[in-house]
Amino acid sequence: MIYLDNNATTVTDPDAAKVVHDVLMQGPANASSQHAEGQRARGVLDDAIEQVGRLLGSDLTRPGGPRLVITSGGTESNNTALRGIGDPDRPLVVSCIEHPSVLSTAQKMQDAGRAVRYLPVDSDGVVRTDRLADLIGEGDDLAGLVSVMSANNETGVQQPIDEVAKICRWKNVPLHVDATQSIGKVPFSVHSSGAAAVTLSAHKFHGPPGIGGLWLDAGVRVDALMQGGEQQLASRPGTEPVALAAGMAKALENSLASLEKMSGTVAAIRDRLESEICRRTGAAVIGGDSPRLPTTTCLAFPGVDRQSLLMALDMMGVACSSGSACSSGSSQPSYVLMAMGLDRSLVDSALRFGVSRFSTEKDVDLAAELISSAYQRLRSI
Repeated sequence: MIYLDNNATTVTDPDAAKVVHDVLMQGPANASSQHAEGQRARGVLDDAIEQVGRLLGSDLTRPGGPRLVITSGGTESNNTALRGIGDPDRPLVVSCIEHPSVLSTAQKMQDAGRAVRYLPVDSDGVVRTDRLADLIGEGDDLAGLVSVMSANNETGVQQPIDEVAKICRWKNVPLHVDATQSIGKVPFSVHSSGAAAVTLSAHKFHGPPGIGGLWLDAGVRVDALMQGGEQQLASRPGTEPVALAAGMAKALENSLASLEKMSGTVAAIRDRLESEICRRTGAAVIGGDSPRLPTTTCLAFPGVDRQSLLMALDMMGVACSSGSACSSGSSQPSYVLMAMGLDRSLVDSALRFGVSRFSTEKDVDLAAELISSAYQRLRSI
């Protein structure tokens, strides 16, 4: 299998897997237990959290300062941010290309009576910051929270978070940034982002699945989604996954150490894949005129159905996707590409490919050959 679905999940870093294994083999221990083994586990957990914070540009050791709430991943972090931060009686502003865990949550909140406003994007998939101030509003109509992703999970297009944050500061409204796709792939500092809260997920940067975090700036209060314990200052009750936290910290360390490779070798591999596929098939790059993640390409294959091509490639040993993995069971066209105003024929023929630092030129060369073969066969049919 040639794995080109790294936006859905990444290959686990062997170093991170070893850390998880080693911590698990130290023996059973609950980090909330008061005995010696529990306190040993607490030390491992605290060290991992502090390391993640440091790698993201945040000192988590100061009392009353920023903190990292450990969650099960990006979906839980996004749900927690939208439901737990800001005035729940005020409108919520989200971009129309957010991950399903943001848009579905916003829809549920809207169904329950909260006003939700949607920030549109231009034809390249970049949020319309010129519309943001009006959507935030003012006075009694002022929004309670703004949520904009740092980079889109389908197109890889990076968003102008600095500008979004500047407008939010001017309006004195908290900003939540879903940085799930950016962290570990491009330089990202939680403090420099200007956000009040930032979502991260370990399995997107070669860490273990099942763990993520919600970084909260100093003074940001969050209401818990669940009840049942006082862990993490009652922000997220439940026994903390110590081994997974240690693995997440190691994976992030290795990913950030490879950022130069990301911007060089990995981006070149992505470009090689794009150029070869386009040369062989006439495919079109979606969002290619805007800054994108070095790992991601979204291609439209004129004249074929995306699901047919996806299944053909799967049988030929190429793993890719037709959009977000969290909505892969839907037969509906991509709401991200529709929001960009693309022709329906392009939307219906688009596939997403994601490379990583573990991808090779040999992989993408063979993939381009197989994709071309599948495309030509489907076109002939």
